[in-house]
Amino acid sequence: MEYDCGFRKGDKWFRYRAAAIIVEENCVLFAGNEVNDYYYSIGGAVHLGETSEEAVKREVFEETGVEYEIDYLAVIHENFFVGSFDLNGIDCHEIAFYYMMKPKGNKNLNSRSFTMGGVKESMHWIPIDELSSFKAFPSFMKEYLQSDHTGVEHIITDERAE
Repeated sequence: MEYDCGFRKGDKWFRYRAAAIIVEENCVLFAGNEVNDYYYSIGGAVHLGETSEEAVKREVFEETGVEYEIDYLAVIHENFFVGSFDLNGIDCHEIAFYYMMKPKGNKNLNSRSFTMGGVKESMHWIPIDELSSFKAFPSFMKEYLQSDHTGVEHIITDERAE
């Protein structure tokens, strides 16, 4: 059995996550599911003893059915938010490493993904220039994808007050 790098203590929850930024044909890939009313980045918890690089490749394959290669580490994201679904109302703190993945040149996926709670996930290619009209997290993604970068960015977001 694999163990996630994370823990819950009372009404607080922490997780170390690896996530992917996958861009094809000016669209970015997000996941959604039958329970939540928002889209979220591809990725998931890093397992104990696993590198974030190993975790992002594993998570991308689990969620998309496609093996993507890492291009580079793009963002270290500290995210504070109030949980939903199985973490409803919990004060969440997540540290995520976002990797830019090498494009495949097409949007073909073979997804058969489910959340940890067993809810069916669906993959969505969202046009980057329309991203602000979607309820999608992380909230920094549109601005990040529409600007130039040098090196790894450190981004802190606090969604608790919204």
